[in-house]
Amino acid sequence: MQEILLATLTGLLVGVIFSALKLPIPAPPVLSGIMGIVGIFLGSQLYQWVINTFFS
Repeated sequence: MQEILLATLTGLLVGVIFSALKLPIPAPPVLSGIMGIVGIFLGSQLYQWVINTFFS
């Protein structure tokens, strides 16, 4: 939980800094980009589960 909180706070800080400097946000600005990142994460978790379940 602490990891999630720190990541969120870091993201907020980076967002504020980039906005203050009038730079583009260093993240996908649309839901499809965010869902792509979620998909990559879920795919890696699925791979680890399959390896641990069937090949250990």
